[in-house]
Amino acid sequence: MALSARGSAFPMEGPDAQGWWRLELDGSGAGADYGFRIDEDPKVYPDPRSLWQPRGVHGRSRVYDQSAFAWNDGAFEAAPLASAIVYEMHVGTFTLEGTLDAAVEKLDYLKNLGVTHVELMPVASYAGKHGWGYDGVALYAVHEPYGGPDALKRFVNAAHAKGLAVLLDVVYNHFGPVGNYTGKFGPYVTDAHHTPWGGAVNLEGAGAHQVRRFLVDNALMWMRDFHVDGLRIDAVHAFVDRSAIHFLEQLAMETEALSLALGRRLVLIAESDLNDPRIVTPREAGGLGLDAQWSDDFHHALFALLDPHPATGYYADFGSLAQLAKALKHTFVYDGQYSRYRNRMHGRPAAHLAQHRFLGYIQNHDQVGNRAIGDRIAQIAGIDRAKIAAALVLTGPFVPMLFQGEEWAASSPFPYFADHDDPELARQVSEGRKKEFAAFGWNPDAIPDPEERETFEQAKLRWEEAAQESKQGRHAEMLAWYRALIGLRRNTPALNNGEPGNTRVEFDEREKWLCMVRQSARGWVRVYLNLGESVRDFSAGAGGTLALASREDVQWKDGRLRLPRDTAAILRDDSEMADGFRGALA
Repeated sequence: MALSARGSAFPMEGPDAQGWWRLELDGSGAGADYGFRIDEDPKVYPDPRSLWQPRGVHGRSRVYDQSAFAWNDGAFEAAPLASAIVYEMHVGTFTLEGTLDAAVEKLDYLKNLGVTHVELMPVASYAGKHGWGYDGVALYAVHEPYGGPDALKRFVNAAHAKGLAVLLDVVYNHFGPVGNYTGKFGPYVTDAHHTPWGGAVNLEGAGAHQVRRFLVDNALMWMRDFHVDGLRIDAVHAFVDRSAIHFLEQLAMETEALSLALGRRLVLIAESDLNDPRIVTPREAGGLGLDAQWSDDFHHALFALLDPHPATGYYADFGSLAQLAKALKHTFVYDGQYSRYRNRMHGRPAAHLAQHRFLGYIQNHDQVGNRAIGDRIAQIAGIDRAKIAAALVLTGPFVPMLFQGEEWAASSPFPYFADHDDPELARQVSEGRKKEFAAFGWNPDAIPDPEERETFEQAKLRWEEAAQESKQGRHAEMLAWYRALIGLRRNTPALNNGEPGNTRVEFDEREKWLCMVRQSARGWVRVYLNLGESVRDFSAGAGGTLALASREDVQWKDGRLRLPRDTAAILRDDSEMADGFRGALA
């Protein structure tokens, strides 16, 4: 193996017993470009641990000095995850410019909205100019079209100055299909196991200790050197690891050690399809020790009730108010039951865990982007039902997460888009997308081509909508609703009580109504939903104030509550409200 730099090749020494090659070279400081030549292959390959890929994932790596950036966030302390309002953001479509520096200009908006944590979709470098980011191949380098490594530091530094924590989505279950050169350097992928993306990342075979080191070092780098406050780990159910110490447990242990060394709160959030509570069970209790995970069962149960179209795919397992009630009370709907979609028993009970270990949402990049045209809940179910969804997400027992633009019912779709620089792969992706959804009855001509730049451009948020009010959009009305709900949650103890057993639910499957009661030592909050076809009267009992209603024609008097169809209303005990907030929303 040889290091290629300064226009010359320098032979490296090795390999040692662990497979490492080494070379000390003077005078190659920050800004120097380099790559590796392997055996007799004339091609110069980028460094798998490259911190900077200014010419893309196929180009030479550039030396980057992590210590050069001038941080001024020493006094920042992230809010506890249990009290968070998380906002998922895709850098490329969040602003017209599609850069981290442009996103900085929107931080005041997020702060004023009531957001506490900004979650960035993956920023690791991938082939092409734009995409979702889950095809990363240079995992240590920030995607250059987003601004490169310094831009991410500027974003985090600016967010901390506003009091906002930053979470970063990382992908360790597979590499992208183009530009992954790790196989030239070691056994990073194994054919012993297969995933939807091909061979599995090698977490348990020969050489796996170095592969795990590569991934854990990457995670620690984002939190240590880029000051990121935590990670969201993509699709952990795709890990194949039968080691005595699971990869996630190792990651949790080393993250905790880093957190203690830095004196900063760091969190790990999993995406998991396993319905296995051990992922977020503390290591002392025999779990893997992650802080939280996304709660798809809550999303599926709520969405299946709001969507007017027949349920297909994984939604076929949902559709009843009983399932939504179970999700609200016990987190997992499938905690050992038979799943028709999977054709097997699925899950394990999680009712003993604090529900703040789970994130709740009605939209995220997957649940919007995996639809044929990337349409959002407001376009699918209408504004009134989208308001109901927001009410349940923001008053429910889970940590709420919003997806960019949902707070104003953004008209921008978020379909799958990519910019694969391999023409044959691009063709396969385009054709495969059309065939996949045509099988579900979609007109192939109506399905956006993910490889067309227009598909990406249409996904960009139209920020001018947030202040608009029209019969079609009602954007300003929706934004006001979200602001009020977030304000209510941030100032109401019962809505921040995630302990198991503190959420009660009543419902009527035939009449299509539901009442959720959240309680604390100080009082209670009741959330009423009417999904039926007609007006519904509730006997709400004595006491309490109407805090919020999704429509102006809700009636509340003398313990009687009248809700039109597709309406949400929230009652609260006056003693429950935090000082300074009492009556502000009445």
